[in-house]
Amino acid sequence: MERNRQRIARSSRVLKGIAGTLKALEAALAAIDREIDDEVRGSPVWRAAEELLTSVPGIGPITARTLIAELPELGRIDRRSLAALVGVAPVNRDSGATRGHRAIAGGRTDVRNVLYMAALTAIRWNPPIRDIYLRLKARGRPAKAALVAAMRKLLTILNAILRDGKPWQNA
Repeated sequence: MERNRQRIARSSRVLKGIAGTLKALEAALAAIDREIDDEVRGSPVWRAAEELLTSVPGIGPITARTLIAELPELGRIDRRSLAALVGVAPVNRDSGATRGHRAIAGGRTDVRNVLYMAALTAIRWNPPIRDIYLRLKARGRPAKAALVAAMRKLLTILNAILRDGKPWQNA
């Protein structure tokens, strides 16, 4: 928001104030990042989980740390429950004999947001995820529906990797 304000500000005094605020915010963010890094590196369990998660193409440190912090159930529950917990499972909108539109709903927004970005990267760099996405697109599914399916598959893979304690291996 401060960068947006900086673009439209005219007064040099206002620009100086915004620049100072940006500098303070960036310093605070860097301090928080260092603190998170120290905590993850200081815990053998979290460090091992991060190494396992980042072994998957498309999963970076931000995604791994968000999953560790916001989804402690990862690796401990079944894939269907996990998909529902994150909010990437299709929810039926049925009533009587009427079959409604299926859509995702609920779940943990922070996890779903980082999983979305990770799935976008995985579609490009992770062949099994790319194959699922392209297969669904070829069958006529909308791009967003195919992407959500890729997110769910990626989540299933991450769950299995943490459950088994084995890093990613290309098939």
